[in-house]
Amino acid sequence: MSPTSDDLGRALVDACARLGLDPAEAEPVRLGENAVYRLPGGIVVRISRPGQHHAAEKEIRIARWLADHDVPAVRALDSVAQPILSGDRAATFWEELPPHRHGTPAEVAGAIRRLHDLPVPDDLPLGDLDPFVRLRDRIDSALTLPAQDRHWLRAHLRTLEDRYLDLPPGLPARVVHGDAWVGNVVATADRRVVLLDLERCAVGPPEWDLVSTAIKHTSFGWVTAADYHDFCRRYGHDVTTWAGFSLLRDIRELRMTCYLAQRATEHPAARDEARSRVDCLRHRVGSRPWAWTPAP
Repeated sequence: MSPTSDDLGRALVDACARLGLDPAEAEPVRLGENAVYRLPGGIVVRISRPGQHHAAEKEIRIARWLADHDVPAVRALDSVAQPILSGDRAATFWEELPPHRHGTPAEVAGAIRRLHDLPVPDDLPLGDLDPFVRLRDRIDSALTLPAQDRHWLRAHLRTLEDRYLDLPPGLPARVVHGDAWVGNVVATADRRVVLLDLERCAVGPPEWDLVSTAIKHTSFGWVTAADYHDFCRRYGHDVTTWAGFSLLRDIRELRMTCYLAQRATEHPAARDEARSRVDCLRHRVGSRPWAWTPAP
């Protein structure tokens, strides 16, 4: 076990102790905004960033709601009252998935189509989609960027927030994943396509989930034309033909930029990419598709 901070380590040890589990054999899976560890016995524990108890509670409720509707998604341990609060962090416990890989664009389309086809529940407080969540904090934390770039990002954010108030009509509001990309949809060895990271689930425009894959084709060239066509065919809609596409595209690009800019404060290797992304948004370089490098 090698948690990245004292409070993270304490949260892991405390949460495991309450369930009679031994954290000594915890194996880090991913240490990002949330820390994910594998425990013996097919259990995965996820430790939230500070102050996210309510988000963790919501994620557990969503996972159980999806299980009730036979939607393949990560499964919370049924035998545990969750989340477990330790200090200002929340721990949640999950069934470990079998060996798996990132989903293909077509698999992402099928997974979110299945999610979007569910009725919006009356008894689950999902809340409305907030496409701007945490962006101000991320800009303020992006201290490796020049001050004038941070100032521009704040102004750009305000402009997008104003434009979002007049989002053109589109598909009927549904339960959306909120962060639907190939890293959050996996295909398992037993041939299931499974949704991960449910904390951003909300009620909102389905187009928000579609834009993530669309811009990987139109803005960055990470998805081929053939794969994008297959994505649209599987889902049944091409979001790039919608009048609101450019707005959601711009918001997604800002989110991707701010994530990497914040990450660059602790990971110097990300600093050049973060500045390059800002240059693209500020039209200092050529037009799309831009030569962005996917974040780890």
